[in-house]
Amino acid sequence: MQPYNLLDYFQQIYIINLAARTDRRQEMQTQLQNIGLSVDDPRIVFFTAVRPDDAGEFGSIGARGCFLSHLGVLKDARLRGLDRILIFEDDLNFSSDFLSRISAIIRSLENLSWAVFYGGYQALSPPDTLQNSELVIVPSDMAIQTTHFIGFRQPAINRLVDYLETMLTRPGGDPDGGPMHVDGAYCWFRRANPDMETLATVPELGFQRSSRTDVHTLRWYDRWAGVRTLTRLARAVKNQFNKTI
Repeated sequence: MQPYNLLDYFQQIYIINLAARTDRRQEMQTQLQNIGLSVDDPRIVFFTAVRPDDAGEFGSIGARGCFLSHLGVLKDARLRGLDRILIFEDDLNFSSDFLSRISAIIRSLENLSWAVFYGGYQALSPPDTLQNSELVIVPSDMAIQTTHFIGFRQPAINRLVDYLETMLTRPGGDPDGGPMHVDGAYCWFRRANPDMETLATVPELGFQRSSRTDVHTLRWYDRWAGVRTLTRLARAVKNQFNKTI
């Protein structure tokens, strides 16, 4: 049987990337090549991340930018009438067993009704049922952190655009859900829309690569020029030893 790749099922892959982070863009190109994909494919789009001038009602400029970037991707997908999309953040590394597992996962996705798909995540207090079984149903009230590898189908795409835009009209900390980190916003959406079935791969298909943050305040070792190079080299070594391609 012919093996599948992501673009045999998903219509578009969006990679959120700040224009200034050419290092992450190059690293993502390598990661895609490792799983048989090319950035020359028009179905793979580097989506220019938003970098606001201020934090507004968000906790930080980076959190606001990440939220607006994901919203921008979803609005583009809705405008283009797409039904199945993946969103990658540019610090994604694929797991070392990605190629051996992806065909079976895609075949399962084809035969299941789902709205939200996590290929990478950090589950908070995961239930006992979240064991190695390739695809599992995630309860709507189960909190999940990180958005480095996430997929959506219709009607979740359309509904999410409206949901996130409504969040922006509220003040921070609003009990109905105001501006927040986008991973939290997706959790609020899932809890408010239990009919939107969420699936996750177990174990993960992708992990966050150790890299200088664009969301949080920089640590001292990312600010000082003399130390920054050593930090970058240390991260490269760390990433080589992680369970990634």
